[in-house]
Amino acid sequence: MSSTFQRRDVLRLAAAGAAVTLGGAAYGQSAWPAKPVTLVVPFPAGGGTDAFARPLAAQFSKVAGQSLVIDNRGGAGGTLGASIASKAQPDGYTLFMGAVHHAIAPSVYPRLEYDIEKDFVPLMLLASVPQVVVINPKRVSATTLKEFVAEAKGNPGKLNYASAGAGTSHHLAGELFKLQTNTFITHIPYRGAGPALQDLIAGNVDCMFDGLGSSAQHIKAGRIKALMMAGGKRNPAFPDVPSATEVGLPDYTVTTWYGLWAPKGTPAEVQTRIVEDMRKALATDELKAIWASNGAEIPNLVTTAYGGFVSAEIKRWAGVVKASGAKIE
Repeated sequence: MSSTFQRRDVLRLAAAGAAVTLGGAAYGQSAWPAKPVTLVVPFPAGGGTDAFARPLAAQFSKVAGQSLVIDNRGGAGGTLGASIASKAQPDGYTLFMGAVHHAIAPSVYPRLEYDIEKDFVPLMLLASVPQVVVINPKRVSATTLKEFVAEAKGNPGKLNYASAGAGTSHHLAGELFKLQTNTFITHIPYRGAGPALQDLIAGNVDCMFDGLGSSAQHIKAGRIKALMMAGGKRNPAFPDVPSATEVGLPDYTVTTWYGLWAPKGTPAEVQTRIVEDMRKALATDELKAIWASNGAEIPNLVTTAYGGFVSAEIKRWAGVVKASGAKIE
């Protein structure tokens, strides 16, 4: 056998091997998902994160061809579920849907069992909604924010507000409100926005600084009353609710956002598929209608840009925590 033939034979075998390897990689990518995917939601059912996660899961399942199963893991202001998700196998079959709370947690929890920037890879921002001040009209006589502030000032500590837990955006939004209105309202933490909201509706607490996504349907049904929308403009879904700027609180800007992460080490090609399929799900008429009815926007921030956004939010909320003096109770 000539040396020329041997070289050609070796090259031919190497090329065949490369084709098999590339084919295997392509197959691996196209095969995902080959089984149901779990989406860890770090709050109980009925909260804002859950309100967006469930319809998203339904549409994603249609797009991806496999079920996206919701796993509610509430507790510790959303940090328990984050810790569980951070330790999952990085194979694309466990995803984590967190929120603004996870940008606040590093500033209010002395120790966390995970690092949102080091133990996860950022995939995309899914929804953004303004915070809204809501009351139970059967417990609170105020019909406007001005009246609510007057009542709080006249009776320090008498009024109370529910939150999704210490260190969540509900908690910090309440502390920021107290700081800017020079009032004292008692904080009552729950194990998630769902239980907190149910107690507000039931008349067990006075008010809540909630993400519009979880309050929207209850406001429309008249179970609770919205006094103010955070930020400088009214929300199209609730044109009769004044903005913070309109009622004299131009610096009260609080946005509740919801985002998607995967455990660090998740293959890059799988990350790409997840983002592609999520974008297709968000583009469906069904999800567009649900997002609009909840007063939510669909931000166009993915991967690196989303990670930069989270980093900026961590720094911003650290400043709010320091100014308000908020701490774990």
